[in-house]
Amino acid sequence: MNTLQFIENKTFDEIKVGQTAEIIRTLERKDIELFAALSGDTTPAQFDQELAKSDQFDRVIAHGMWGGTLISTILGTELPGPGMIYLYQTLNFLNPVMLGDRVTVRVKVREKKPENKHLVLDCECINQAGELVIKGEAEVIAPAEKIRRPRVGLPEVHLHARGARYQALIEATRELAPVRTAIVHPCDALSLAGALEAAQQDLIIPVLVGPRSKIEAAASDAGQELGHIDIIDTPHSHAAAAAAVALAREAKVEALMKGSLHTDELMGAVVDSKLGIRTERRISHVYGLDVPHYAKALFITDAAINIYPTLEDKRDIVQNAIDLLHALGLAAPKVALLSAVETISPKIASTLDAAALCKMADRGQITGGIIDGPLAFDNAISQEAAKTKGIISPVAGDADILVAPDLEAANMLAKQLIYLAGAEAAGVVLGARVPIMLTSRADNMLCRLASAALVQLFVRRQPAAAIDGIYS
Repeated sequence: MNTLQFIENKTFDEIKVGQTAEIIRTLERKDIELFAALSGDTTPAQFDQELAKSDQFDRVIAHGMWGGTLISTILGTELPGPGMIYLYQTLNFLNPVMLGDRVTVRVKVREKKPENKHLVLDCECINQAGELVIKGEAEVIAPAEKIRRPRVGLPEVHLHARGARYQALIEATRELAPVRTAIVHPCDALSLAGALEAAQQDLIIPVLVGPRSKIEAAASDAGQELGHIDIIDTPHSHAAAAAAVALAREAKVEALMKGSLHTDELMGAVVDSKLGIRTERRISHVYGLDVPHYAKALFITDAAINIYPTLEDKRDIVQNAIDLLHALGLAAPKVALLSAVETISPKIASTLDAAALCKMADRGQITGGIIDGPLAFDNAISQEAAKTKGIISPVAGDADILVAPDLEAANMLAKQLIYLAGAEAAGVVLGARVPIMLTSRADNMLCRLASAALVQLFVRRQPAAAIDGIYS
């Protein structure tokens, strides 16, 4: 029977003076992050590389008690093991433990006290260079009875700083001028507060378009002061949409943001054949997702505008998404054209479209990206899945953009990531004369700010390196 499947203690009578136990661990970044998450100790020296360079150790080090917890691990699982009771522990921290250090943690029985079944143990942690980094002493009550139980399987731990990539987006806008933005019918506290916070962060200069009385009532509900913010008074939401689009058509605003009106009302004004702001490019929506279990930001299109896009529509949908990522500093985004399978089948129209789009990219009809498809979702985002299926592709397992076959698939995919995987979702509509933020009532403040940051980076786009924290 495999003894590794069981945990077994050593009783007081079995233990001899001089007996030892040890474990070996290598300090990784995730160890520091997990210790901080459990303890709440977010000392900057453990996280800020630049700050760490300025202190006496010159680089990131472990929390001192990380080694202490490993000593506790040996005492609780090896010597004496299950059933022991901790009485006291002393620790002297002699040298720092650095990222990548291989630490041997050892305890040794120094004394047995038969009158109360106490053990005194010397404890030490030694790095790969043989340096003593922690030295101490522990006293425990040893178990009197033998215990042998199946080992408890540890839960998987996935560390993710919620919204970290969005914060990186917002930080990347700090040197850019805010974008003059028409806020369309901001007549509830949530949509108005989002616009005003984006203004506070210097992402936008808001122009509030809608019934003045309702906007002022929303400001009162939100506890906000409108101050000198421009308000264009309109009788209702349809008129607000038309007035905001007119501002964009006349180049008086650089972007639009949806308030408390239905998306169809706003987009109806945008695509109006006479008074709208359409261009030769097909209008499409791009979700920017911060997904906990994906190594970088993930963009999904089109989940909000084009229900059943044609091949020509898809060409523009792909190009819009590529252009957005160019504005975020990614010179050649990787585009995965999704289907249910990764082989071309005449029975599945999306596989034929994917093949055609790849050839269009070869002929220069789509530019600026690395495009491959058809790819199933698993091998688009998982290198392991792609390897298992023998797919050789610069995109497979490393996609930046996922292009769904139609709106239904894109919308369901995005919302599954949001509600099942804990993703945060920002978004922008592109292809019109100005970008449009289609904020949702379900969006939290960070998502609203991230949408504004996407728009600001798009409008103020300039040649730049990829934004730190977005693609890694």
